[in-house]
Amino acid sequence: MRSKKMTAGLEKAPHRSLLHASGLTREEMDRPLIGVCHAANGIIPGHVHLEQIAQAVMAGVRMAGGTPIQFPAIGVCDGIAMNHEGMKMSLPSREIIADSVEIMATAHPFDALVCIPNCDKIVPGMLMAILRLNIPAIVVSGGPMLAGDRGKTDLISVFEGVGRVKAGTMTEEELAELEQSACPTCGSCAGMFTANSMNCLSETIGLALPGNGTIPAVMSERTRLAKTAGMRVMDLLEKDIKPRDIVTRKSVHNAVTMDMALGCSTNTVLHLPALFREAGLDLGLDIFNEVSRKTPNLCKLSPAGPHHMEDLNRAGGIPAVMTELTKKDLLNLDALTVTGRTVGENLEALKAANKDESIVRPIDNPYSAEGGIAILYGNLAPQGCCVKQSAVAPEMMHRTGAAKCFNSEEECVEAILGNKIQAGDVIVVRFEGPKGGPGMREMLTPTSAIAGMGLGDSVALITDGRFSGGTRGAAIGHVSPEAAAGGLIGLVRDGDKIEINIPERSINLLVDEAELDKRRAAFKPVVKEIHSPFLKRYARLVTSAATGAVFEE
Repeated sequence: MRSKKMTAGLEKAPHRSLLHASGLTREEMDRPLIGVCHAANGIIPGHVHLEQIAQAVMAGVRMAGGTPIQFPAIGVCDGIAMNHEGMKMSLPSREIIADSVEIMATAHPFDALVCIPNCDKIVPGMLMAILRLNIPAIVVSGGPMLAGDRGKTDLISVFEGVGRVKAGTMTEEELAELEQSACPTCGSCAGMFTANSMNCLSETIGLALPGNGTIPAVMSERTRLAKTAGMRVMDLLEKDIKPRDIVTRKSVHNAVTMDMALGCSTNTVLHLPALFREAGLDLGLDIFNEVSRKTPNLCKLSPAGPHHMEDLNRAGGIPAVMTELTKKDLLNLDALTVTGRTVGENLEALKAANKDESIVRPIDNPYSAEGGIAILYGNLAPQGCCVKQSAVAPEMMHRTGAAKCFNSEEECVEAILGNKIQAGDVIVVRFEGPKGGPGMREMLTPTSAIAGMGLGDSVALITDGRFSGGTRGAAIGHVSPEAAAGGLIGLVRDGDKIEINIPERSINLLVDEAELDKRRAAFKPVVKEIHSPFLKRYARLVTSAATGAVFEE
C-alpha cells in the first residue's frame, strides 16, 4: 500500500507520531488510508452541504475496512463571480484544484481517493487530478438543487429578470421576489449548466456511480450514494482498478455522445479535452462535430427547455438516456466503470428504463437529429469555436448581421442595458480569452440580458471568451485564436458583416483580404493591466481554448 511510505518501519516512527497527534490510532494506520477531498465552504450553495456528504463517504470507507482522512479544496461560485473581476479567477482555479489534490495525495501518500466536488471548475479539476495521480479513486458530487416556484425557475430566471426589468416587462419588486425563490435549496444550480453537465459526464465516463449526476442534493438518496462511494473505493483498491483503466478511448466516445444527447454546457468543450489529456488521450475539437452529427438531442433541460435536473432524475437519470442511446448502438457498452462492471452490465443490473418520455425523448422522436453542441470553423475561427445549438432559436441557425464590437464584457453589458443593441446585430466581444482576459470569463450577464430584453431570437454574440452553461441563444464562444494571440476577431470593426451558419458549421467575417491585410498592419492588441501575480503567471502559461485552455507543458 502507498500509505506504508509514511506508516511502516522503524524509520517512520516520527511520521506515526504526527499521525497519532492527528488523532489516529495504530490500528487505523494499519488499514488502508483513504483521502477524502471535498470542497465544502460557506459561500457556494452547491458546496455548503459537502461536509455532510464527506461524513457519509467516510462512514462508507470505515464500513468497508478503511481509514478515511479528509482534506479540503478551494472552489469558486461562477454565479457569484459573474460580471466582475472575480470571474477572471474561475477557469484558472481548475488548474489550482488539480494541482492541490496532486500535492496533497503525493505529500501524504493515500492508498486511494474519494473526491467530492459539485460546481463548475471543481469537478473537472478533481477529475484531472485523479487521472494524473492514477491511484484507485471515485468521484461523488453534492448533487443538484431543486428548481424554484414549483419547478419553474432557477438562477437563469433571475439573470434574465434583470433584462426584463430593463425592458419594462417585470417590476423591480417582482425581481426581488424572484431572487429569493429561484434557488430554494443547496446544490448545484438546477439546470443542465456546467456543474451538472460535468457531474453527469463523470457518471457517463465511469468515474462516478449511477445517480451521481441527477440525484438532488437534498435527497437522503444522495447521502446513501456517498456512503456507497466510500465502500466502492475500497473494492477498487482491492482489485487495483485505477482511473486510467476506466478512462479509455471507449469512455471518451461515451462522454461526447452523452454530451450531445443531454445538450450539455459548452464548457465541456474546455473540460473534456483537459481531463482526457491527463489520461494521455488527445481529444481534438473535431470529435464533437463527428459525434454530434450522429447523436440525437434527447433532452431540453434549462436553459434550452423547461425541465430541470430533478425532472431528469425522476425520468431515470443518466441510465435512462443511455438506454435510449443503446437502441441505435451509440454507446460502448463494454467500457469499465467504478462499479467494477461495464456500462452495459450497469444498465442491466439497474433495469434501466426511460420512465418519462416527455423528459427524455425516445431516440426515434428526438428534439433534433443532431447533438447539443456544434463546433464552427471559418476565417473568424480557423481553430474553431463552439455554440450550444440545442438552445439556439431556429431563425438564428443561419444569419448574417452587422458587427458591434466591444473590448470587454463590461462595455458590452452597458450597451445592451442601454438599449444600444438592435435586432439583427452581431455583438463581438474580444480580448476576453484565456490570455487576453486573462482567465476567459463566462458571460452569462450579457446573454441573459439579451434574452430578458426579448432579443434572443434576433441577436448573436460572438466572443473569444466563454459562456455559462446557463446561456441560451446564438452565443458563440471560444473563438480561436483569440484576439490577444492575433486572431482575426481582433480585427473586426463596427458594421462588418459576419455570416453564421450553424448547420454548415461555419463562421466567417465577410471582409476582403486586402482590407484585412491593412488592418493587420495597423493592429495593436488591447493590453489589459493585470494586478494579480497569479493571473500574470496564468496568462503566460495558458494555451488556446481550442486545446482546453490547459497549461503549456
